[in-house]
Amino acid sequence: MPIRLDKLVAEKFGLSRRAAQDAVRNGRIDLAGERCDEPGREVEPDAAVEFFPNRPKARTVAGRLKVLHQDPYVLVVDKPAGLLTLPTPDRERDTLVERVRRYLMLRHGDQRPFVGVVHRLDKDTSGALALARSPDAVRAFQALFKAHDIERQYLAIVEGTPSRSEGTIDLALVTDRGDLRRGVAREAGEGRRAVTHYRVVERFGPVGALVACWLETGRTHQIRIHLAEIGHPVVGDAVYRPRGLKRSKAQFHRQALHAQTLGFRHPLTGQDVRVEAPLPTDMAELVVDLRNRYGIPGAGG
Repeated sequence: MPIRLDKLVAEKFGLSRRAAQDAVRNGRIDLAGERCDEPGREVEPDAAVEFFPNRPKARTVAGRLKVLHQDPYVLVVDKPAGLLTLPTPDRERDTLVERVRRYLMLRHGDQRPFVGVVHRLDKDTSGALALARSPDAVRAFQALFKAHDIERQYLAIVEGTPSRSEGTIDLALVTDRGDLRRGVAREAGEGRRAVTHYRVVERFGPVGALVACWLETGRTHQIRIHLAEIGHPVVGDAVYRPRGLKRSKAQFHRQALHAQTLGFRHPLTGQDVRVEAPLPTDMAELVVDLRNRYGIPGAGG
């Protein structure tokens, strides 16, 4: 009869259950010759298990999952920057969907958990993202997003400072602007309607600004395209930054965009759900750096 890997490790190597779990999570256990970091994996009692107590601790950052909300129908998680929501044709193993599957297996005992994609965030965008736990939930939440009956607020650090403290960008988007990249429609009637509302939260001299954005529509790369179109691209965005724009003093290793808030009336329970994902460390450090060098603390729009 199958048992949990951590229980087998504890029994075989004389460890406490806690020590066995730590050994597995830290990458010091091999199962059938391969490293396994899932304490809750079901294995046979005679499975080939090896313990390497002096093996350097495995990097654990990649496998962490921060859950902001969960119920029987949906999980809202804080996606870290650099992580794909789904694998590409290259079949990446570490994706957000795979981390959620593992979370449900280990924390809730689901052996074959269903994880459905409701919406996505770009690989280098961090923040709140919802994933459905059943096919019915997928359909319900996709309908919610399609109706735009959802609160989605982003924080972006942009180059330069918008002349207006707040405004609305209402520019239709096309999937190919002429160079195989998405962009703003140039002809009347082209593209799909896209509306972004924004407010300047803090200015960093002439160098940049922290901007809050609200999506009225949810087109792919909408915020990045819209902000670049008005002359204030997201810092670190190499795709949509206008080529002729003067080099900015604000530099970042990725696009400085974070999905901060996700709020909705739950389509299956009627519950009001509103979560906030804290600004990730790298963006927070960029804000502090720009504030110290160019900004006036507390200065807003």
